[in-house]
Amino acid sequence: MSRHPARSKANRNPSGDPLWMRQWLLRLCEVDSTSGREDAMLPLLRELLAGELGGTVEEQVVAPGRTNVLATWGRPKVLFTTHLDTVPPYLPPRLESDAIWGRGTCDAKGQIMAQLEAIRTLLKEGIQGLAWLGVVGEETDSAGAIQALAFADRLQDLKGLVDGEPTGCRLATGQRGILHLCLHCHGQAAHSGSPELGRSAIFPLMDWLQALRAEVSPVDEELGPEVWNLGLLAAGESLNTVPAEAEAHLFVRTLPDSTFYNRVKALQPPESEVEVRLSEPPDRYPRLPGFDHAPMPFGSDAPRLRALVPDGTVVLAGPGSIKVAHALDEHLAFLELSKGVELNRRLALHFLHKD
Repeated sequence: MSRHPARSKANRNPSGDPLWMRQWLLRLCEVDSTSGREDAMLPLLRELLAGELGGTVEEQVVAPGRTNVLATWGRPKVLFTTHLDTVPPYLPPRLESDAIWGRGTCDAKGQIMAQLEAIRTLLKEGIQGLAWLGVVGEETDSAGAIQALAFADRLQDLKGLVDGEPTGCRLATGQRGILHLCLHCHGQAAHSGSPELGRSAIFPLMDWLQALRAEVSPVDEELGPEVWNLGLLAAGESLNTVPAEAEAHLFVRTLPDSTFYNRVKALQPPESEVEVRLSEPPDRYPRLPGFDHAPMPFGSDAPRLRALVPDGTVVLAGPGSIKVAHALDEHLAFLELSKGVELNRRLALHFLHKD
């Protein structure tokens, strides 16, 4: 880890300056920091965190070209965090009258600006005890969140953690778990002109998947429905050969006490197998008085990062819509960005006054 000392002036710009936020968000979005290229943002983050905001900055190398960044103001009681990486492809930003469009505008460079402007406002009010953490790899392997747990000794006084994601400025009631299953069927190869001599692996796999589609999915009041996606399907070696192997990869958003795996096994045809590639449990987040809450359809680093808070208190919230995140029309309205600043400021004050 390396440290950059704080500079003397913490707030060289007026609080709540829309132009300042727009300029910085545009600069951040002009950098291609798709997963694996996060360090391309380091020079800007150093300038912003240490130079503009007067924070004490620590860098934590996670892998070549991938560095976590922690900034602190005083002894932290509130930690804001979000991720530095974006999904490919890189889409350069463009300004329109009321929004900025491009990759990362809401997921998650808009989160960075909403959090740092809230911190800047609080600092101007003379409030300390704040921290901000940018992690790498949230869109891929969560390597940054895992490594960031080493910062725990600096964060022993934390009362709450705010993980920035595009939630429409509502607090997530939790997030569903993740289950990656590989369904594999075996058959027997044969010439396509004599299919009776073989046994296709595709047809039983198709029947298996169709039976799963007919199943009724459960719904949780706080987390929403359990859903699954057929993301990858592979079979066969050539057009004129009866395929001997076929496999399907399912990505499941699971609920507590999920029976999805058991249902898959119950419908399993002969000469097949089910492999669990990844399994992460669902998580519920606390309801805070005075804030709007809603189920969210996506995952985040919040379940891992909440381990940094002694009592595990975590909030998942931020400006923007998940409906445009990862899409070609990703954007963030400036009015929504301003709402995100106020939301983060209120959250900080809530935790700073927590008994």
